[in-house]
Amino acid sequence: MTGTHPRRPAPDRARKRAIRALAAELGVAYSVAARLLTSRSGGTVARRRQRFPTGGGEHRAWMFATREQRSFHSRVLDTRTAADLPIGRAAHLVRRFPPLAVASGRLYDGNGREAALAMLYAVVAHESTVPLPTADELAWVAELGEETAVDVTCAALDRAARALLDDDERWRLWPRVEAALAALGEAADRRGRDAALTLGRELRSTSLRSALVGVRHILDAVLVEPFDGSPPGARIRLDGRDGTVLGARWARTGPPVGYEVRLDGGNAVRIVSRDDLDLTPV
Repeated sequence: MTGTHPRRPAPDRARKRAIRALAAELGVAYSVAARLLTSRSGGTVARRRQRFPTGGGEHRAWMFATREQRSFHSRVLDTRTAADLPIGRAAHLVRRFPPLAVASGRLYDGNGREAALAMLYAVVAHESTVPLPTADELAWVAELGEETAVDVTCAALDRAARALLDDDERWRLWPRVEAALAALGEAADRRGRDAALTLGRELRSTSLRSALVGVRHILDAVLVEPFDGSPPGARIRLDGRDGTVLGARWARTGPPVGYEVRLDGGNAVRIVSRDDLDLTPV
């Protein structure tokens, strides 16, 4: 006897870390987060209410309805992609939140969104601004077939990537991207080096600045969901008038502190506190 205790299996450790991450994100007890993450019926991750606006048109409605009816095998394939950093998760989110036409223009749009989002993830990983999910965590959560569970695991990463798009950070973004890709190109992991080559080609050959607004919409949409907030494109009511959410405003932690809103018939974008906004869909 050595007096040592066997280490818990990696999936069990990963699950506990995922629960702790959700508890910290929502500001609830560990036990509450565990119930949210896992249903009582035997391990199926509970799905949160989806509020992403699907827009008009029968084809678009059919597309979203079909996605909700995916088989478990198809959902696992999607979540494996969603847990593959940096390029896989970027590709998953771009497919999950396609361009949306609203009265004031198009949201979630712009050429190169996938590459731009993957570059943001590379910057966060390089600068180590937040603890990144481990390979064990990502592998475990990917096999659940629930994208919400992957979102919980990647919440800190997504939030740090979103912070890079705030107005006071964007002006110095591209030198940070170049530094991150250079470091990724020296990684011991072959997949990391391949990702650096792919993203480096995109950075040199494509103007990605126009994609950043669409990437901002995507990250706002995935981040508001745990707080039952309204993503870009959601229809809301303010001061008795209908309008459209164009974006969210964030503090360092917690739910969105406000929203960017354009009222129907107007051109101005208003910054509205979340407490002053009627988020009941209209």
